[in-house]
Amino acid sequence: MGKYFGTDGIRGRANDTLTLDKAIKIGRYLGAYYGQSGHARILIGKDTRLSSSMFESGLAAGAAASGADVYLLGVCPTPSVSYLIQKEHFSCGIMVSASHNPYYDNGIKLFSPAGKKMDPAVEEAIEATFTGEDELPYAINEAIGRIIDYHDALQLYISWLRETACDLSGMNIALDLANGSAVATAVETLRELGAKLEVIHSEPNGVNINTHCGSTHPEELQELMRKGHYDAGFAFDGDADRLIAVDEDGNLINGDYTLYIVGKALKAKGLLKDDVVVTTVMANLGLYKAFEKCGIHSVQTAVGDKYVYESMEANGYTIGGEQSGHIIFNEYETTGDGLFTALQLLKIMKETGLSLKTLGEELFIYPQLLVNVPVKDKEKALHDPKILAEIAAVEAKLGDEGRILVRPSGTEPLVRVMVEAKTHELCEEYVYQIVDTIRSSNNTL
Repeated sequence: MGKYFGTDGIRGRANDTLTLDKAIKIGRYLGAYYGQSGHARILIGKDTRLSSSMFESGLAAGAAASGADVYLLGVCPTPSVSYLIQKEHFSCGIMVSASHNPYYDNGIKLFSPAGKKMDPAVEEAIEATFTGEDELPYAINEAIGRIIDYHDALQLYISWLRETACDLSGMNIALDLANGSAVATAVETLRELGAKLEVIHSEPNGVNINTHCGSTHPEELQELMRKGHYDAGFAFDGDADRLIAVDEDGNLINGDYTLYIVGKALKAKGLLKDDVVVTTVMANLGLYKAFEKCGIHSVQTAVGDKYVYESMEANGYTIGGEQSGHIIFNEYETTGDGLFTALQLLKIMKETGLSLKTLGEELFIYPQLLVNVPVKDKEKALHDPKILAEIAAVEAKLGDEGRILVRPSGTEPLVRVMVEAKTHELCEEYVYQIVDTIRSSNNTL
């Protein structure tokens, strides 16, 4: 990772760590870079946060100034950008979103001509322009690019989603749209498939995205499920590339449950390549034990759907994802897609006649506690002898009935300490054994 670009693009507080001039330079670089082999066409989407239109304008102006034609998709899910890049043969794509972060943050995600996360070498070259080390030429005369309204193209993505789904007549579904990108696609898609919907958090105003709602705060959706008579509930994040489901009793169905349910269904049909599901190191120990019982193997990657997809692509694996709800179906997509994942879960429910609760009931999730510790230097913390010794001591105590994971955040000055154990009390004891050691190292913020 570079100084600015992390595992999922560049992210920061709008007009503080992420500024308009950076957006303009990103646009200028991409327009010039992809214009070397012909006239560049760049697709830009955005979420609903207040600053997204500002960054969209800066990116578009920069790219057009370098000679690219820019197509503005408007408010849309991140996966729709990835899909349309491939279908409509764009030079590259950009999504303006900070995903599940609060409204005052924003981010810029870059996609290659294949609809995949951008090559790190390109991101490194863009970073060089931030410091003035690389001068980019301006297009002049007729070479200046155009900026084109492309909102209607979102229907191509919605049509594709419907083609991959099944008839949902008779299903009663609750949705939490997080006041984010899902407002552009979820209701229309599910209603056209015949579902009856109850929708909450579907009125974005620029500052309410992810605020006490969505995949990171699904409590209101859970309560709605407990009080009503719904077959399933679905909560999206700000840019709708991840999904947290809720069963008929209000229980959370996170990414681990989804991987288990879908992995079993694909294996039963003989469609699970090498009987493997790809997870990150954050997947719950209970998922691996449940996989073993049904003959499914797992491959672990670093945290980030980018790394999950790299493993899937290299080996042809069918499905992979993250506990947070990023699920990738290799046959169909190159990135996570919350709505597509919801449609696949609904298809399995229809085909089996089983509820979400029943489909996931054989999976026991070990209690887990994650604590984020702000630090001055992430690498220093991860190589501190005292901290390493405490980690080893906890690992010895847990044995085969739990695990500990200490890792740096990919986007923030944090060390994340996670413990899984048989009880919540053990999780708390062992997590704070490590956290207290980090805090006593004189390296915390």
